[in-house]
Amino acid sequence: MLKREEKRNLESIPVGSLGMIPLKSCEELGEKVDYYLVKWRTEREHEHKNSLAFAGYQRDTYILSAKTPRFGSGEAKGVINESVRGYDVYIMVDVCNYSLTYSLSGHTNRMSPDDHYQDLKRIIAAIGGKARRITVIMPFLYESRQHKRTSRESLDCALALQELVGMGVDNIITFDAHDPRVQNAIPLHGFETVQPSYQFIKGLLRNVKDLTIDSDHMMIISPDEGGMSRAIYVANVLGLDMGMFYKRRDYTKIVNGSNPIIAHEFLGSNVEGKDMIIIDDMISSGESVIEVAAALKKRKANRIFVFATFGLFTNGLAKFDEAYENGTISGILTTNLIYQSPELLERPWYISCEMSKYIAYIIDTLNHDSSISDLLDPVEKIQSIVAQYKNGEL
Repeated sequence: MLKREEKRNLESIPVGSLGMIPLKSCEELGEKVDYYLVKWRTEREHEHKNSLAFAGYQRDTYILSAKTPRFGSGEAKGVINESVRGYDVYIMVDVCNYSLTYSLSGHTNRMSPDDHYQDLKRIIAAIGGKARRITVIMPFLYESRQHKRTSRESLDCALALQELVGMGVDNIITFDAHDPRVQNAIPLHGFETVQPSYQFIKGLLRNVKDLTIDSDHMMIISPDEGGMSRAIYVANVLGLDMGMFYKRRDYTKIVNGSNPIIAHEFLGSNVEGKDMIIIDDMISSGESVIEVAAALKKRKANRIFVFATFGLFTNGLAKFDEAYENGTISGILTTNLIYQSPELLERPWYISCEMSKYIAYIIDTLNHDSSISDLLDPVEKIQSIVAQYKNGEL
């Protein structure tokens, strides 16, 4: 994989010196991405690497020193401690990192998505238009669950995208956006929503040794109509059947901001004896996914694995422990794109999918102004790892 990437990247000159600013919320992920970038660029041979266009190409770190200190009143500012003039800057932020705190008039406050988003804007403001290009890597798209308007209500996600673009951001890279159509708010700017399908499949195949990957033994399930495109993609690449549930809701009531679900109705072929993969963009409280898994178990499905890009687990892990113990769910795979609590990482049913190398590939390629099309559509890589699995090489 690396050789193919290397060749492609070497055909063009970098847009500018590469600089990464992982905000405190994304520090750990940023350091892992930096490790790959430093490693690849140290090993990479290039005939022009001593020319002016490649100045600062090989460095010990691409992370720029920046911070967002707070005053006692809870207010803050963005500070960048080194020059960014002419840099191709990639700012990384995890708006879901609730583990960070700050002092507000002597009280300890946990950082909310709003706080993280403000910090992102502070760093963009601190750059002050001096960078050659600014790309924001925001794995969980801020306010992406408020992406459409159904009555007199705010359109927060579209508003945030327009605000970032208005501040001089050129590209926004997010993962598995709740609804990619929100990019219509900024039609003249770069917006990529990346699917981690390959990382999920790799995570499953490396951790579960006795899978039979064919349409007689396995099936892909979408837990709702909104996630159909994800499930169709994976089902087609793996050559499996697909089923879906649709949510019957009570539209006369609103509970916690949405209409309560009365029942999950299933559409699809017979699931009896087959392993199931439920694919969704996020696990929030997890009620939906556990109900879907229970409904599949009633239909005599075999093992059930859940792929979800973002594991928020907003109501804790007890329900999932119970579902694992009673055999409803065999494993849950989510990415390390957002904060993972130490308790989650210790769970026997949990498999973490590492995304840092993938982000490093995207940054390295974009810095060279090369196409990332093959990174966004990893069909060959998926088929290759499935072939390795079937041959017992993994």
